[in-house]
Amino acid sequence: MEESKKEGRYARIHKQLESLLVKTEDPLARMASICAVLHHKMDHFFWTGFYLSKSGKLVVGPYQGPVACQELEKDKGVCWAALNEGAPVVVPDVHAFPGHVSCDSRSKSEITLPVYNSNGEIVAIFDVDSDHLDSFSEVDSLALTEILELIYKKF
Repeated sequence: MEESKKEGRYARIHKQLESLLVKTEDPLARMASICAVLHHKMDHFFWTGFYLSKSGKLVVGPYQGPVACQELEKDKGVCWAALNEGAPVVVPDVHAFPGHVSCDSRSKSEITLPVYNSNGEIVAIFDVDSDHLDSFSEVDSLALTEILELIYKKF
């Protein structure tokens, strides 16, 4: 998708999510809504979901798409890279990423972003896979970061 078209779509999704997420302050419910909206509005999203940080593990949370890995091996893969770096990770070709965890062989590119609670702690990783190479860019990273901030926002 062209970058300017992507920016416009993310802006519309952000507005839609703001109006949806005022109905609850529950982070898990907000995560579920974010997954559903993004997964069905962004053509290049093949798998869309959260891995929750629990007792030093990344365990699958709300998601849309094919069956997910239930728990991700510590310090391995793109999700753990985002957690350990505390920053978004964009991978144009997952097969070129050292230690990539393949939950579905159709995934070809990926973006992962940390989710921070209101105390500034990483509580989850947002993970999106595409079945096309090089699907994600800085546009995705910036827009998704803004969307993820809605999870703990007080409206």
